[in-house]
Parts: sequence; C-alpha cells; structure tokens
Amino acid sequence: MQFAQRLHPLQANVFADMDQAKAKAKASGKEIIDLSLGSSDLPASEHIITAIEASLHDPSTHGYLLFHGTQAFRQAVANWYTNRFSIPVNPETEVLPLIGSQEGTAHLPLAILNPGDFALLLDPGYPSHAGGVYLAGGQIYPMPLLAENDFLPIFEDIPTPVLAQARMMVLSYPHNPTTAIAPLSFFQKAVAFCRQHNLVLVHDFPYADLIFAEPIAHTPNPKSKIQNPKSLAPSILQADPNKELSIEFFTFSKSYNMGGFRIGYAIGNPQLINALRQIKAVVDFNQYRGILNGAIAALNGSQDSVRAMVATFQKRRDTFIKALHRIGWQVPVPLATMYVWAKLPEPWQENSIQFCTQLVAETGVAASPGAGFGKAGEGYVRFALVQEPEVLEIAVERISQFLGLSRVPTP
Repeated sequence: MQFAQRLHPLQANVFADMDQAKAKAKASGKEIIDLSLGSSDLPASEHIITAIEASLHDPSTHGYLLFHGTQAFRQAVANWYTNRFSIPVNPETEVLPLIGSQEGTAHLPLAILNPGDFALLLDPGYPSHAGGVYLAGGQIYPMPLLAENDFLPIFEDIPTPVLAQARMMVLSYPHNPTTAIAPLSFFQKAVAFCRQHNLVLVHDFPYADLIFAEPIAHTPNPKSKIQNPKSLAPSILQADPNKELSIEFFTFSKSYNMGGFRIGYAIGNPQLINALRQIKAVVDFNQYRGILNGAIAALNGSQDSVRAMVATFQKRRDTFIKALHRIGWQVPVPLATMYVWAKLPEPWQENSIQFCTQLVAETGVAASPGAGFGKAGEGYVRFALVQEPEVLEIAVERISQFLGLSRVPTP
C-alpha cells in the first residue's frame, strides 16, 4: 500500500511519542506524574456546564450547524474582543468559529500557500503550525528563538531569497513552549515587516489570560526588553487595528478549562476569514450548538473563574520553581503560560528526547523534550504545571533522584 509523500514529515510528534513512552512506563508498574501535555486538569465552570446541559434537552440543537447558525456565538466573540482590546469587530465577516484553534492554524496554510512557498515559523514552536504547512506543500523557514533575545525572532536575519518566496509568518505570544511574552512594540514591528514583504501575519493566542502579575524572586534582566510583565498580552490586532494583513486564533481550552470541548475561533482580516471558511466548508461543519452555547456563557458570564485559574497556575509555578531551585536546578521564573521551560543540565543538553524517555521510564515523571518543538528547542525540557502543588513537589523529588543531585540547604 502506498501513501502520499505529505505524510513523511508528519511521522514525528512530540505528544504522540511521549504518550507511547508513558504507556510503556505505566505497563512496567510506574506511577505516572504527567507533566508532558498542556491539558488543564481544572474543571470548566458550572455556568458553562449548565448552558451545555440545557442544550442537550433541546432537539433543535441536535442537527448540523452551518455558519449562519453560529451568529449568536460570533456576536459574543466580537463583543468580548471589543470590550477587551477596544477594537471593533464585525461578527459577520471578521469572526469564524473553530473546532479548537489548532484546527484553524493547521488549515489556514491550505488557503495561503502554494506548493514550495515559505512560511516563517517560530523555532521552537507549536507542532501544528508546522504540520499545516507540510500538508499545504509549503516549506518552513524556522526563526530561532534564543534566550539572549527574550525568545523573540530577529526578522533581519531572514534571508532575502526566503522572503521572496514567503507568504506567511506565524507568531504566538505568550509563547509555548518558552513561556516568553512579547510587547506591543514587537507586534508593531512584525506588522510593518509583513506589510513590507507582503506576508500574511498569523498570531496564535491561546494564553491571552495566563500572565502572572507578581513573579517570585524575579530580578529583571537589564538587557531585556520585557521589564514589566503585568498585562503584557497584547493582541496582534492592536498593532494592525484595520486588520489589513492579520488573523488571530483564540481557544477556550486554557482560559475556561474547555480543552476537551474543542472550541475556538479566529478574528481578523475579512479576506483571510473567508478563505479559511472556504477550507472548513469542505472539511467539517461547526461545533455542536450546545458547546457554542457553553462558550457564549463563558464569554458573557463572570470572569472570576479565569482569575482563579491564573492564581492556581501561579501557585503551582511558585511551588515547582522553588522545588527545582532547592535541588540545584536554577531555571528561570516563567512570566506567563502553564509551563516551565528549563535548560537541561549536563550531560543531557544534546539529547532532550533521551532525557524525557529515560526520566519517565525510571521515575514515572513525564515531560516534553524541547527538540520536539523544533531544532532550537534542543537542550531544553518543558514541564506542564497540570498537577496539584503536592504532586509537583513529589515530581521534583523524583527528578532529583534521577539527576543524582543533592539538595541545597534552604536559607
């Protein structure tokens, strides 16, 4: 049996590989502490569940849902965005419901790229960004993210021949996996660069709310452009308010703990929204109307649960970072997201995959290897803070035993 060549670059997937390693460790009797997947362990709020539950008993929600049937959801999205960022949004032409933002970022290249065209992607970056480019027959130019540059790409380093064939740039801040945040001035520079080179600018924005107000023991880097993390989660459309060339993807998975419900949306340039809608029309219908009703309740209801979610992950971050520091692993304090991006100690800095597979095999602690997010991720490991603080303490104790590190006395 022969398969399409487009499957070849899709054979490696960081999450699928770690899922296999976890299953093998579990089969051998290990108790798994899973810090490898950024799937929130927190529940969706009761008012969201109530809206979905009520819909289940309404037969009118049981059929196919076409675009015009999503009008109430799109209006709620437009209202939420305008209230948040003070930019007007047309719900008819500038909003598109998605089955999770990953679906949107993976399908969009089909609407933009011809075979051989380049997409400029962050390295390291989220795997679905690359997967969509491969499915469209495009080429990837990885923009390296380095700690000394605040994990922001340097646009001037992109070769001229690549720019001549490039059609789109994909950004995502707050960033998975590095946890970096980007100021509005960076987005303004990105918009100007994309306008100059006739590029579509894509921004994946799942961690819009996951910014920590008071990082523990954080001493600002005098060379860093990021001196005040508080409220630094700008929308790309604040840098492109007329929506000339940009599209932004949102999800309910992080802010509202609705990952399993698979609901997201895109906001942006009407032509880009329409192009993505054309791709979706031949792939799927929309989400079940009841889930959209739950999403409407999330946007229109109290945001106390969002604030509580942020506080929960900040507490977990503080616990995990302090525990790592106690065992001598001096990782930086993340200012955003639900992750810790840690540079591996010697002798693991050239083999993050081996570190993670061996760690879960010997201790049951599962993490994601940095190399799974791109070449520039090698030498790092990503921990997802999706366990209670006491479990995170146990995980660090097991990591300490694995590394053979002795505890540093607490001052």
